[in-house]
Amino acid sequence: MTITAITSGKGGVGKTFVSANVAAALARAGQNVLVLDADLGLANLDVMLNLYPKITLHDVFTGKHTLDEAIVPVTTGFSVLLAGSGMVEYSRMTPELREQLQRVVVEVEPRFDHVLLDTGAGISDVVLYTVSLARDVLVVVTPEPTSLTDAYATIKVLAQAGRRRFSLVVNQTRQTGEGRAVRQQLQQVVDRYVTPGLDGPVRLDLLGEVPLDPAVRESVQRRQLLTELMPGAPAALGVSAVAARMLPA
Repeated sequence: MTITAITSGKGGVGKTFVSANVAAALARAGQNVLVLDADLGLANLDVMLNLYPKITLHDVFTGKHTLDEAIVPVTTGFSVLLAGSGMVEYSRMTPELREQLQRVVVEVEPRFDHVLLDTGAGISDVVLYTVSLARDVLVVVTPEPTSLTDAYATIKVLAQAGRRRFSLVVNQTRQTGEGRAVRQQLQQVVDRYVTPGLDGPVRLDLLGEVPLDPAVRESVQRRQLLTELMPGAPAALGVSAVAARMLPA
């Protein structure tokens, strides 16, 4: 049983795309997978999967429906637990929300091989608490300078909260090896500015890179997962390679 928080420093870097397609690839490999849309209030996993949820996490939190009723199997072989959109009450962490989130994660953990927490972007208290519920943290970043800057800020805050190891997926790379260069660049900045104030080094592991691919836009527009629509596309192969590295040894 593994809980992985998939997060990013800024929006628009493909975090939900990675979450959903990695889930599908893990499911194809025989894993029992749940994606929990933890971007509370600004959820979009349902849009990507072309789902129209009748029951969401909000209904579970308010006691209108059970957790079992809210977990939805999708045709690609994994299950989802969707959040609602436009819920302003989930824009900040409260003791009630903290308790509800923890309860849901504790309840689903024993039932799946992998639970992927698709968090919101940035370093809000809701995102930071959601990440704290996970064993592993996967940071999605692109080679763009703003993405690198925001990824660094996210890693710094999480490291100061006790995290010492992060996985990186570098999305929208333009040439082979760019992912390694991005990891090295971030690692050097972390070594210089973050680690000295901590009790041990912070390690960034490159889990994989996903090339810039026009097939991604087409799959998003068609509301189909790229790994299902065009499994041979370069980005689909990149995401599948990331999932393969997440499988138990």
